[in-house]
Amino acid sequence: MNVDAGALADFARGCAVLGSGGGGPADVTLPVAGQAIEECGPVPVVDPAALPADALVMPVGLVGSPAVAAERIGGSDEPARLRARFEALHGAPVAAVMSSEIGGLNGCVAVAWAARLGLPLLDADSMGRAFPRMDQNVLELAGLRPGPAVLADEHGHTVVIDEVDGAHLEQFARAAVVAFGGRAASTDYPLTAGQAARYAVAGSVTRALVLGRGEGPAPLLTGKVSSVRRYATETADGDDATGVLLEGAGPDAGRLVLVEARSEFVAALEDGTPLAVVPDVIALVDVRTGWAVPVEEVRYGLRVHLVTMPSAPAWYTPNGLRLAGPSAFGLAGIGADGGADGGADGSPGPRGRVRDGSSSTDGRPSRGGTP
Repeated sequence: MNVDAGALADFARGCAVLGSGGGGPADVTLPVAGQAIEECGPVPVVDPAALPADALVMPVGLVGSPAVAAERIGGSDEPARLRARFEALHGAPVAAVMSSEIGGLNGCVAVAWAARLGLPLLDADSMGRAFPRMDQNVLELAGLRPGPAVLADEHGHTVVIDEVDGAHLEQFARAAVVAFGGRAASTDYPLTAGQAARYAVAGSVTRALVLGRGEGPAPLLTGKVSSVRRYATETADGDDATGVLLEGAGPDAGRLVLVEARSEFVAALEDGTPLAVVPDVIALVDVRTGWAVPVEEVRYGLRVHLVTMPSAPAWYTPNGLRLAGPSAFGLAGIGADGGADGGADGSPGPRGRVRDGSSSTDGRPSRGGTP
């Protein structure tokens, strides 16, 4: 399978859905990937198992504020600079690129950089969706080392972060991205193709393509946004929160669903009963355009489909729920009896660090540019 110019728009729409309202807007990096494919050719997508088990894989993505990323798309030499430093650190050539975060803008980033480097793209990623923190990924759950991680910008500056755990990677990356001006190219959680086949979220690129073609699950509700409330929270590191009230239309007339958001949509409730709770993917898809709407762009009167789906199975394990379940977003207890996939923890857990880089809406660093 190849990602070519004809498939790219569908892929980006699917990445937007998997962003669950976060991860940065996929339409920002769609033209970047389009230009890379035009200049360098289509990107072959391969199963990790098709490569030698010891082949070196480079996870890639942008970290930082989505607003900054939209203004500073970056240069075409950033992936080459990352690759050169990555190979020097590991003493081996990179055999393939993998998206660190398929949800949001980083899916297209991985396509663009694979094209620029002339490398295949793994049909896998580190999250299966978008999350706000760098350590909120399945490689962290598997116990893989976060470093050496490399951050670079379009001006030739490079930073290496090593000998850290996932939480400290977040701290150091946050400080580095501030110095970079709010956005940086990144590779972290280095791994082999064998480790990717065992631990990464399989089929991520294929899933995004399928979702982008409109072949995903049926909406739970179709209606309009009847109110949007943005407020500060006293939990979850003081993140800004958003409450979106959806009023059903047509066959769903008379239904009211409340969708709660932090950086991403984290819960959908009807009459106080959870329809879906993080780590479930929750997306509001614009009825007119077919694009998933980022949290910060939700507005009164917007006609949307409420779409939910389960995340990768690793996120519903006890460790996965501690890292990225309801309590990690200040929602302890909301999903105690299960979300769309029956997964929620209800147990308190530390809020860890974040994945945005500097001046995002919640002031955190974020892997894909999640606000």
